Amino acid sequence: MKLSFKNIQKSFSGLHVIDDFSRDIEQGELVALVGPSGCGKSTLLHIAAGLETPSSGSILADGKPVRGPHPERTLMFQENALYPWLTLEQNVALALEFQNVDKKSAAQQARSWLGKVNLSGFEHYYPHQVSGGMRQRAALARAFISRPKALLLDEPFGALDALTRMTLQDALRQLIRQEGDAASGHQAPTVLLVTHDVDEALFLADRILVFSNRPATVLKEFNLVHHEKTHDLSEFSAVRREILCLLGIHAEQDDFAKTIEGVGV
Repeated sequence: MKLSFKNIQKSFSGLHVIDDFSRDIEQGELVALVGPSGCGKSTLLHIAAGLETPSSGSILADGKPVRGPHPERTLMFQENALYPWLTLEQNVALALEFQNVDKKSAAQQARSWLGKVNLSGFEHYYPHQVSGGMRQRAALARAFISRPKALLLDEPFGALDALTRMTLQDALRQLIRQEGDAASGHQAPTVLLVTHDVDEALFLADRILVFSNRPATVLKEFNLVHHEKTHDLSEFSAVRREILCLLGIHAEQDDFAKTIEGVGV
């Protein structure tokens, strides 16, 4: 799904949040949005999801105006939002049941997707019985099970420890690749990712958009699509320093390995 933002402006009760944002997000592309807290990144996701309407401008999904939520555009939050009274399998299956898929088929597909995120054997566990990382894996399975054309991720791994976060980043990339594999018969989803973690953006994204303080405008765009990436991001050290500098954080040349936590970028 191609997402086209056309001259998006957004204000809340006189507070100007987004200023004239225009970008095309191409089919199958993963674009990361980074910027100061409160600058409007999540608001852009909500506009793409159809949960917010722009004050002016428009957003198109495959050339059609977005006028409200739709199963083809799935929004995933930092909080896994699993229902505590349902098992992991039931939580994942619910995404299909909402689309009138019969319960037996939904359950079968939920088990398959839980297997894809390494949760086989935990289908009948409740959310409180598994770790935060496992709950977020289940949330990923639920996001993918309906095969949305656009996946809108609002800091999906922000509440996890560093090691679990890296594992989930790997899982996300693997799911996207599997969906985009010609043998699957499906297309990889278009992904918009809001993240506070610059390294996460470098590892996952084809493009990174760095936003200014509110009202948000794009300070700079970085194209990373042609790079084959691992968690050793040393080849991106110059890009990382430039992004941090744009965000007002000045890292030393040999500072790459240090983890930036809680900086609200």
